[in-house]
Amino acid sequence: MQTQLTKLSRLALALVFLLTASNQLFAQSSDQPMNLQIYGSALQYKGEVENQFWDNNRLEWGGGLNLNRYISPSFDAGLHLTYGSAEARIDDFTHFDAQIGTAMLAVRLKMYGTILKEDAFIGPYLQVAGGGAWAKTDAVANQIRQQDDKFFTSALKGGAGIRFRFSDAVSAFVESNYMIIGQDKIDGIFSGENDRFLMHNVGLGFNLGRATDTDGDGVSDKRDECPDTPTGVQVDKKGCPIDSDGDGVADYQDQCPTEAGTVATQGCPDRDNDNVADKDDRCPDQAGTVALQGCPDADGDGVADDQDECPDTPAGVQVGPNGCPVDSDGDGVPDNEDNCPNSPGTIETKGCPELDQATLKLLEEKVRFEFDQARVQDSYKQLLDSIVVALSKYPDHVLLIKGHADFIGSEEYNQVLSERRAEAVKEYLIQQGVQNPDRMVTKGYGETQPLVQVNQRQSRRRTESARAKNRRVGFEMNTPDMQLNLE
Repeated sequence: MQTQLTKLSRLALALVFLLTASNQLFAQSSDQPMNLQIYGSALQYKGEVENQFWDNNRLEWGGGLNLNRYISPSFDAGLHLTYGSAEARIDDFTHFDAQIGTAMLAVRLKMYGTILKEDAFIGPYLQVAGGGAWAKTDAVANQIRQQDDKFFTSALKGGAGIRFRFSDAVSAFVESNYMIIGQDKIDGIFSGENDRFLMHNVGLGFNLGRATDTDGDGVSDKRDECPDTPTGVQVDKKGCPIDSDGDGVADYQDQCPTEAGTVATQGCPDRDNDNVADKDDRCPDQAGTVALQGCPDADGDGVADDQDECPDTPAGVQVGPNGCPVDSDGDGVPDNEDNCPNSPGTIETKGCPELDQATLKLLEEKVRFEFDQARVQDSYKQLLDSIVVALSKYPDHVLLIKGHADFIGSEEYNQVLSERRAEAVKEYLIQQGVQNPDRMVTKGYGETQPLVQVNQRQSRRRTESARAKNRRVGFEMNTPDMQLNLE
């Protein structure tokens, strides 16, 4: 018997080393719940004929098959099938030889998965099982022969074992179980306690199928700390992309995989910590901005200090390539200080040109209106066309259009009438294509600023000529700072 067990142990050990090379399966878990165990057994009988418990010289062979299913980190359930033999002899008048098979449902309490890690090499466990037994016995007791006696009965067992995890695919185990059956017929002696046995098992366990691996990186979802790894990326045993330089940027995303860097610089070094990698940084020893390839910009105008000819430009001022404020009209007054950035002037006039004599004379002209009318007469359109030309000559100046009325009618009515006349002139100028019409300002003065004083005690017929001169629109042009005479 010992020779048989020695051969069985050698065979089991050989299978272990053969199958550990196939470790693409995963440990029995919620991911992969099924586990198959194949084992050899040694039975020791205890009854009326003999007590063989823990006697190494009294072992009988057997074997079995367990199909276990993962229930939780603490429990497995299983179907256990065994077959073995038992024999004992006192003399020619008292002896037996029996074969026993069992089928039981078992519950296993695991120490691995709770007290120990699920993938620990050593995994102790306890188990209990119950089910049925089939037996066939040849026995002689008190010179009475019981030959080929076959029967079915109930069976219970309980025991403890240790699992040895060799790889994700293969494990070995040893266990001892105490089993009692529901009959006292194995040894042919029916008096006393029911027959019972010690069952010592040694075998291999194999996990079935493949665990779920959503990202296909070879690490099951249960153990994968990075379950969304892109296809083809090399990962470590935790399922996360390899990071050779340990800078927190995976090699497949790291532009400098052999040099520790930062996430902001895609894994490349950045010694001035300005989020521009040294390899791309024009000023690697001075913190700068990404937009300027890592160079500083003290005045924040978008031109690097090493190229800025005006390093103290006020915030918000538009600058040119040299970092100095833009001077659109080239008059020596930068646009941020130039009241007329589109037409050259002088420093004294804040960049605005002075009006020439022809324009000043033009602005003295008046557009006159018929009584109680706000329509521009055709005879004044040539004058207004000249105003359009003057506005194009001085594109930054503001034009004040001033409307007036005579004294006939109420003050309220004449105020509205004067405003309508100013708006009519502005509308005509817009129609003629004045650029930026918002620089034309209208104001109505009603009858408050007559150009000619009229004796209101005279008849309307006698004052008509004077009143006609007061029904007018006049002009004033000034710089864009709106320094206009609105009184």
